[in-house]
This record gives sequence, C-alpha cells and structure tokens, in this order.
Amino acid sequence: MRRALKRYSRKLPLRPGLLHSLESLYTGTVRALITLFLVLVLAVGSWVAWQVYAPVMPPANTSLLLHSGYSTRRIASELKEAGVIRSELVFRLWHVWHPKPSLKAGEYRFEREATLPQVYERIARGDIYFHVVTIPEGYTMFDIAKAMEDAGLGSASDFLHVAETQTQLISDLAPEAKSLEGYLFPNTYQFTRTESLEEMAAAMVHQFRQVAQQIGLGAGLNSDVPKVVTMASIVEKETAAPEERPLVASVYYNRLEQRMALDADPSVIYAELLAGTYQGNLHHGDLAVNSPYNTYRFPGLPPGPIGNPGRSSLEAALHPDNSKFLYFVSDGNGHHRFARSLEEHNRNVAAYRHSLGLR
Repeated sequence: MRRALKRYSRKLPLRPGLLHSLESLYTGTVRALITLFLVLVLAVGSWVAWQVYAPVMPPANTSLLLHSGYSTRRIASELKEAGVIRSELVFRLWHVWHPKPSLKAGEYRFEREATLPQVYERIARGDIYFHVVTIPEGYTMFDIAKAMEDAGLGSASDFLHVAETQTQLISDLAPEAKSLEGYLFPNTYQFTRTESLEEMAAAMVHQFRQVAQQIGLGAGLNSDVPKVVTMASIVEKETAAPEERPLVASVYYNRLEQRMALDADPSVIYAELLAGTYQGNLHHGDLAVNSPYNTYRFPGLPPGPIGNPGRSSLEAALHPDNSKFLYFVSDGNGHHRFARSLEEHNRNVAAYRHSLGLR
C-alpha cells in the first residue's frame, strides 16, 4: 500500500500532510486488524478451554446406553443430548487430537460433574455401569424375573418369557425341560443393559453347568440331571440349614422307594404359582389343587424343579444320608425333627405345636 501511495504521489502532487495522514490510516488499520485477530483467537481459545476443562454437572441419575457400532459423531450427540458435555464439535475434535483405539460400547452412569477429557477417558477405557442382581438359593423363575426388573434390566414378564422358551440352553442335560426353572443358578451377577435378557439367562445357565461339572452332576451314575435337580429344588425349599439337607434328601428318596406320596408343601405352592393363584399363604384346601406339581395328589417327583437350588442342595440330592427316616417336621428353631414311623412323627408334630402354644 505504501508503494501504491508513493506511485500515486508521483502522479498527483500531494501535500506532505495528506500523505502522512494516509500512512497513519494504513498503520492504524493494520494494528486494528491484528488486535481484532488476537481478540478473536483469545475468545475462541477461551471458549474452547471452557468447553473442554469447565466441569459439567449432568442431570440427576443420568444413564446413557452406547450401543456397539456407534460412531464418534453419534456418541458425541448422545452425550450432548444427555447433558454430559457442552459441545459435540469439541468432543469430536478432542477425539481427533487424542485418538484412542476405540470408544467402548456399554451403559455409562454420570452422577457427578466432570470435564470433557474425563468423560472421554471413561468411554475410552470402557468404565461401564453394571447392574448387580443377587439371586438367592431357592428363588423360582418368578422371583428371579422380579429381581431382574427391580435391578432395571428388563420387565419381569419379558424375563419369564425367556425362562419359559429358551429351553435349548439346557436341552442336552434336560431334554424334556419345559422351562429353565432349576437351571438358573443362584449367584450374584453383574449385567449391563447392552446385554439381552437371553444373554443374562444364558449366563445363569452357564454358572449351573460349571457347578454341575464340579460336583459330578451329569456324569456316570449321576447322569439323571432332571431328577437330581428336581429333588434338590425340593430340599432347598424345605430347609435353610445346609447340614440338614442330606438328611431331608434321604427322607424323600426313602418315600420314593416305598412309593409313598412326597407330600412336599413347596410343590403345592409352585403349582399355584404356575396357575397364578398363589395368595402368599398355603391353606389346607390348596392341597387338593389339580396339578402334576402337587405331590400330595400325584406320586413321585413333580415333572420338573420347583425352584433353583444352590450347590449345597444339589450335593445333598446327589449324596443323601443313609437313613430310615420317612418324616420330618420343624422344631421351631430353624431345624427339624426326623422320624421313622408315623407315630413318632405325630409326637414330633405335637411337640412343635406345643412350642408354638397350640393344642
């Protein structure tokens, strides 16, 4: 521009003051542009720094499900929509500047404030949220379905549908199984909502298989898996004392050998659970329910397990005590009194009623 002014000044005689004024205007314009540029750079830098390093407090109990196959753009969009980050663009730029092998799929829970790099690192290392669900010994598939729903892993009805239809998971060991009842092994599990209910049920069955292999169930003389599991499920329901379980198992095996009715109250409860008529208490009239699971009306073992037994009950069903007992009744203190004859049993029942203050 100065050269242009000089050329212009040669063609047109300019007063020295006017030339000086034009040069000053040029210098001032350049300085203003430089200042504006620096201000813009500073503003943009400050904005980016704020986007990156200023912590964001997400809404309460924010849970985000990132499925396998999500692109970085999709992940950034989900994070922004959930209120975890401020800018999708900055998140994507951060990924370009700090590339990781992959951002991990899974469920993430954001409960405290975090900067964008902290959020990014969590997803990069796969710090996913697990739902912990505990399945106690003896739980039926109905109980498990409710536990799964309470843990936020799916509806109880959906899990029941899986338990009643995915019998191929156990068909090699129990080809006649009508459901997965008995084979959903009691344990504490960690699941994420990226897993399907079918995968969760399969994990429980896998745990059963591991325990079965460890105790020798399904091999040699113990190859009748349905029979053992069904017996174990009854034993599990009848006593909470592990040391009593082999003795309780011996009672039921002795009854089977003598072709006596098993008369197991838990089997009646299960029959009513299947029919949807169980009211939470067992009454005398319930003992007449017309179901093959009612061991008061139908001889032998029920057609399948009535719950999901733990390892102790499975071992008791595999290795019952060698006894002559045919009866047992509660002693009122968490254990049972056993009897070889009906007369002895009646005396034990009378003692139990007396302990309760009944005649």
